[in-house]
Amino acid sequence: MAIAIPAPALLRSREKRMAALPKDRATVVNWLGVSLILLVTLIAVAVPVLAPHDPLIPVGMPLQAPGKDGFLLGTDSIGRDILSRVLFGVRSSWFAALVVVAVGLLIGGVVGLIAGATGGWVDTVLMRITDGFLSLPAPVLAIAVVAALGPGFIHTLIAVSIVWWPFYARLVRGEIVRLAARPHVEAARLAGVGPIRVALRHLLPGAVPNSLVAASLDIGTLILTLAALSFLGLGQSAPAPELGADAARNLSYFLQQWWIPVMPGLAVLVLALIGNIAGDSLRNLMKTS
Repeated sequence: MAIAIPAPALLRSREKRMAALPKDRATVVNWLGVSLILLVTLIAVAVPVLAPHDPLIPVGMPLQAPGKDGFLLGTDSIGRDILSRVLFGVRSSWFAALVVVAVGLLIGGVVGLIAGATGGWVDTVLMRITDGFLSLPAPVLAIAVVAALGPGFIHTLIAVSIVWWPFYARLVRGEIVRLAARPHVEAARLAGVGPIRVALRHLLPGAVPNSLVAASLDIGTLILTLAALSFLGLGQSAPAPELGADAARNLSYFLQQWWIPVMPGLAVLVLALIGNIAGDSLRNLMKTS
């Protein structure tokens, strides 16, 4: 026997579903934005398989336009496939940004955790060192470090990591100080829990969400920074495929064979946009959770 549901109850149920629908859609959109990080990472891993040609070897006639003779993005001045070079450049830039974020989070997180959890003169010393790094112009410092160590992929990562970790140190330290005043942390201390366990078990987990959001938002900025350093000639040496360097080396072809410098620049733009979208999406998810 069917049970009749009153009309007002049906209307209230429908209103609840309609009210929840925009939120559900926003959540799905945000998860799609975050998944772009995984998608680009998978593409970067698969670049040796996806690239149609060796990026270092000429495989066609020089200066062929996009789409001609099977070259989707054309060829450069010596006949190398631009699509293959862009894909390997994307791989290099993406992994470099992830490495710098990971190193910055590790160093800055440790410094911020120790400073915030310990307090006193330890906090003062560590934060003054951090402020010293923050007071220096970050691009100039990165250029100076690369110039001192010499151009190269590893040296560029070291230079940008030196510039980047103080931001995370400040962020983590602020979160740790805020969490240290929470009742559950005070209760753990009164219960005799050691300072290391309090820091790792009760303070650090609370600082992780905001740190991850900041790191995801930094990916786009890091890609632009790394591309700018390579554009200035401080990245990998030729003929290594690198987006900023390829755009800089081929600027003389901009008016006649525009695709040679423009395609690497567009790749930088797309990567930076993906990083920003993913960061914004992760931030929105953290707010709604």
